Amino acid sequence: DVALVLEWHVIGMFAPGFFTGHLIRRFGTLPIMAVGLALNVVCVLIALSGVDFTQFLAALFLLGLGWNFLFTGATTLALTAYRPEEKDKAQGALNFCVFAVLAMSSLASGVLVTTQGWALLNLGSLLLLGLIGLALVWLALGQRRRQPG
Repeated sequence: DVALVLEWHVIGMFAPGFFTGHLIRRFGTLPIMAVGLALNVVCVLIALSGVDFTQFLAALFLLGLGWNFLFTGATTLALTAYRPEEKDKAQGALNFCVFAVLAMSSLASGVLVTTQGWALLNLGSLLLLGLIGLALVWLALGQRRRQPG
């Protein structure tokens, strides 16, 4: 059961990579990131609803899918700040930082779930997701101000 949940989590993280870029080009970076944020909020709500197999499976799949949309969108957004000749180095540095934080987050979540419990871990995630939501609103408002007309 654990292996199946992790398989679907990884599928959610990486399988959308085949089409997330297309979705970003079609709908825009911030809307796709907003979908990723919403998927992560639904993930937390499912996780808070119980600890049965189907809840773990659905929550971790949505976590992976939401992560993909947020990660790909954030990478796309971050790279717009660089000149073409800088993008490769910038993406490498960005990926290093992201995956270092992911590693620390994985370790911290293990400690938190053990010491504070499943519910508090998920409630804490809602705080972080709220910060991401505020950042997306701030970026969207900035885009609106920069648009002519």
